[in-house]
Amino acid sequence: MDPGLSAQLRQGCEELQLPVDGGQHQQLLDYLALLAKWNRAYNLTAVREEAQMVTRHLLDSLAVAPFISGQRLIDVGTGGGLPGVPLAILFPGRSFDLLDSNGKKTRFLFQVKTALGLDNIAVHQARVESFPVAQPYDAVLSRAFASLQDMVHGCRHLLAPGGRFLAMKGALPAGELASVSAEYPECEVYPLRIPGLREQRHLVAITQRPGLCQP
Repeated sequence: MDPGLSAQLRQGCEELQLPVDGGQHQQLLDYLALLAKWNRAYNLTAVREEAQMVTRHLLDSLAVAPFISGQRLIDVGTGGGLPGVPLAILFPGRSFDLLDSNGKKTRFLFQVKTALGLDNIAVHQARVESFPVAQPYDAVLSRAFASLQDMVHGCRHLLAPGGRFLAMKGALPAGELASVSAEYPECEVYPLRIPGLREQRHLVAITQRPGLCQP
């Protein structure tokens, strides 16, 4: 691994004020190496340069860490494991389920889980609307998965009462916010600053009210 990538990641985590120890730092780099390797055959991401992957994937995912709460979280439409894998590395005491319908992507995620020894990750290949839930989750994460309206309607069977949808967005999605504001008034928007990235990023946090847990 290029030492420049290691320095870039370390500096970014410091700017985000995240306490990443040496083992976690290496796991993040190992994940990056696997993502770059498998991406050549599996087309997991449109980002090809590893330095850009540090910024646009690792640091972008880790930027939502201050808003993570609860013990059981699910990352829907996780793709190559974003944001679920970086967050699982950062929070080894929490469990993260990674859900995607694409078999190539879930095969990659099984390899990541095994190679990095991430026992707090479970990988599921299924469509979200047909995914059975034995125990509801404390939070549902998504990164460029769907509109807010589609997310809350398609995923609310996954979420425990009082749990939160955490949707990672680019520019402020004013139209999407308006579409869910009546049904979900407990909606908060947080601007995110990603080290090395000048584009807008926002996190939308929507609290699930009792009585709205089933579609």
